[in-house]
Amino acid sequence: MIQLMEGGAYLLRGMEVIPEGAEAAAQIKSKTGKAVSRKEAAQNTMAYSILRAHNTSGNMDKLKIKFDKLTSHDITFVGIIQTARASGLTKFPLPYVLTNCHNSLCAVGGTINEDDHMFGLTCAKKYGGVYVPPHQAVIHQYAREMLAGGGRMILGSDSHTRYGALGTMAMGEGGPELVKQLLSQTYDINMPGVVGVYLTGEPVKGVGPQDVALAIIGAVFGNGYVKNKVMEFVGPGVSSLSADFRIGIDVMTTETTCLSSIWCTDEKIKEFYEIHGRVEEYQELNPGEVAYYDGMITVDLSKIRPMIAMPFHPSNTYTIDEVNANLKDVLHDVEERAKVSLDGAVPYSLQDKVVDGKFLVDQGIIAGCAGGGFENICAAADILRGSYTGADGFTLSVYPASMPVYMELIRNGCAAAILETGAVLKTAFCGPCFGAGDTPANNAFSIRHSTRNFPNREGSKLQNGQISSVALMDARSIAATAANKGVLTAATEFDGELHQYKYHFDANIYKNRVFDSKGVADESVSIQFGPNIKDWPAMGALPENLVLRVVSEIHDPVTTTDELIPSGETSSYRSNPLGLAEFTLSRKDPEYVGRAKEIQKAEKARMQGEHPCQAYPDVKPVMNVVKERFSEVSHENTGFGSTIFAVKPGDGSAREQAASCQKVLGGWANIANEYATKRYRSNLINWGMLPFLIGEGELPFENLDYLFFPGIRQAVAGKADEIKAYKVSVEGNALTEFTLRLGELTDEERQIILKGCLINYNRVTS
Repeated sequence: MIQLMEGGAYLLRGMEVIPEGAEAAAQIKSKTGKAVSRKEAAQNTMAYSILRAHNTSGNMDKLKIKFDKLTSHDITFVGIIQTARASGLTKFPLPYVLTNCHNSLCAVGGTINEDDHMFGLTCAKKYGGVYVPPHQAVIHQYAREMLAGGGRMILGSDSHTRYGALGTMAMGEGGPELVKQLLSQTYDINMPGVVGVYLTGEPVKGVGPQDVALAIIGAVFGNGYVKNKVMEFVGPGVSSLSADFRIGIDVMTTETTCLSSIWCTDEKIKEFYEIHGRVEEYQELNPGEVAYYDGMITVDLSKIRPMIAMPFHPSNTYTIDEVNANLKDVLHDVEERAKVSLDGAVPYSLQDKVVDGKFLVDQGIIAGCAGGGFENICAAADILRGSYTGADGFTLSVYPASMPVYMELIRNGCAAAILETGAVLKTAFCGPCFGAGDTPANNAFSIRHSTRNFPNREGSKLQNGQISSVALMDARSIAATAANKGVLTAATEFDGELHQYKYHFDANIYKNRVFDSKGVADESVSIQFGPNIKDWPAMGALPENLVLRVVSEIHDPVTTTDELIPSGETSSYRSNPLGLAEFTLSRKDPEYVGRAKEIQKAEKARMQGEHPCQAYPDVKPVMNVVKERFSEVSHENTGFGSTIFAVKPGDGSAREQAASCQKVLGGWANIANEYATKRYRSNLINWGMLPFLIGEGELPFENLDYLFFPGIRQAVAGKADEIKAYKVSVEGNALTEFTLRLGELTDEERQIILKGCLINYNRVTS
C-alpha cells in the first residue's frame, strides 16, 4: 500500500523510479543517452523551479523567498496587522486576503468576534486588501477558488495552507512570517529537501482522499521521513484522481510535518481553473526529464482501503476493517496511548462503545478545508440517500467549504438528500476542526472528515473532568456509518452507485459580498477597533545574562500547539495578548501561568529601573550564588524570566500565540530535544525566544529549578551554537554546568532575538 524508499531516487520522464545507487547513473544514461549528475537532477524537481523563481538571494542553498499572495483568518489577522502597524505599515504590498471562518459564529465573548471582523474590513479598505465576510468560505477553499495559480507561492497564517494540487506551493506559518512579507522582507530558509510521492493505480469505490492521506501520514509521521521537506506528487496515478480528490489529499500533507507540497498538473487541473473563471492561472507542471528526490514514497492507490485515525493523532492510523476485526486490541492500544496524552487527568475508556461486538460512534462531522469539498459531500449524499440517521444519540453535521459549493449542492439535489436523512447542513466554518463547533458530549466518540484529532482540540477540558474523542475518517465512510445508525462502517461496504456530479461555480456569490480593494489603499479610512483589541506589551532586548526559572516540564513524546495554547473558546481572545496568555498551557500544566508571572515580576522591575530582588525576593539567593563565581553579574545586566522544557513541542497549528503567550508572560526560551515543526521554532525566534536544544536523556535540571546563562547576548551575537548554562542550587550554594545548542540561525534571526522580538527589530530597521 505505502512503501518508503531508503535513500534517494531518480524519476525518469515522470514515470520510472530508479533508486539511487551504483547502477543508477548507468541506467539513466542508457535510457536518456546522457549523463546527469545528482545535483543537476535535483534542480529538475517542480519544487526547485518554483523556489528558484521566488528566491531573491541569488543563492539556492540559502533562500530568501518573496511570496505572491498572503492569506489569514479572523484569529490571526488582527495580531499580524497590529504587529505590522507597529512597524510603520502604510499599504499591503501584495494581495492579502482576510477571511472570517474561525470566530464566525460570534458566539463567545460578547462583541469581540465581530469587533475583529470590523477591524479586518476597515484594514482591508485602509491598506488595500480583500475581506471575505463570515460564512462565505473557509480560508483554504477561498484560496483554491480565487487565489491559487500555477507556479505561484502563497503564505498563510494557518498551518493547512496547502494548494499544491493546483500547482501552487503554499506554506502555513506563524503570523510574524506574514508580517515580514507585509514589510517587504523575506522568508528565509535553507533549500529544503524534496521527497517524491509516486502514485500508481486508482482508488476503489468507497475510498476517498482522506483515506489516502491518512495512509501516508501513518507511514511517515513517526519516522520524520518528510519533516520540513517538500512533498512532490508524481507518477501515473496522479491522472486517475480528480482535482477535488487531489486537493483532499494535499491539504492533509500538513499532518506529515512537511514544509510544503506540489503536484503535477494536467487537463483536470486546467478544467478546475476554467470552472472558476481563471484559466489564465493554469500552468502545466511536471518534473524535468531526470529529477532527483531525497526520498521516495510509493503509493498504490488501488490498495488503499477506508482508514481511521484513532485518538489522539492523525498518524494513529488503521484500516476500518482492522479496527472492526480487532476491536479489543485496538481500543486497548488507544487507551494506553491516552494515559500519556491525557496524563491520567481523567478516566478514559472506549469499551462502552462496543455493543454486541460492534463499535458505536456518537457523532459524525464532514467539514472544513479537508472534508467540505464538493465531491466529498456529493459522495456522502449518495451513500446516505434513502437512509436515516435515527432518533437516538448519533448526530451528523455537514459544513460545505464555501457558499458557492453550498449553492451547487442545493441546485443538484445533494443538499436535500442529506437533510432528508436527519443530518444538519451548516455554513462554511472551521470550528469543528479546532473545538469551537459541534463539541461532543463527555465520553462521546466523534468521527470527522477534518484535519486533526489532538487531545483537547475537540472541546475537552481535562481540568474540568471532561473528555471526548475524535477519530479522522473520510466523508464516504462517515456517511456509511451514519446510514448504519452510528455503527462504524467502511464505505467500501456501500453497494449503491456513486454518481459523477458536474460542478458549476457561481462567481456572483463573491462579487456580491466580498470586499476587494483591487490593491488600492485608502488612507482616509479609520480602523475600527473593539475593547478586546489590544496592542502588544513592551518587550525588552536580550540582556547580557539571563536567570531563567523552569516553570513547566513536559515529557510527552510530542506536545501540540493546542496544548501550549488551547483552541476552542480561547480563540475569541487572540486579539488580546495578555488576555489570551492567561490560557497558556491551561490544559496541560495549569500551574504554568502563575509560576511564569512570579518570576516575571523581577524582569518588570528591572525594565522600570527598580531592583528585581525587591519585586521578587526569591531571586536574591539565586543571584548571590551566581555572583560568587561571576562577580561582574548584577541586576542591571541580567534579565529574569521563565522557560519550559518539552521533548518535542510545536506539532500542529501555525498559531504564533503558542510562542507569543509565553513571551508576554516573561518567557525567554524553550528547551527541547527537538522541535516538531519549523513553524513553531520560527514563532519562538520571531518573539525573541531562544530555541534551545538539549540531547535526549540529558536533563540536568528539574521543574522549578533556576538556570543561569552568562554572556548569552554575546553568544547569540557571536554566532555561537553551543551555549554554556548552569543550574543554580541555592541550598547547595553551587552552579552545575551543562551545555545547550541553539541550532542554525540566520543573521536576521539572531538580530530579532537580540532586539527582543520582531516588533522591536522592525521598529529600529524600518
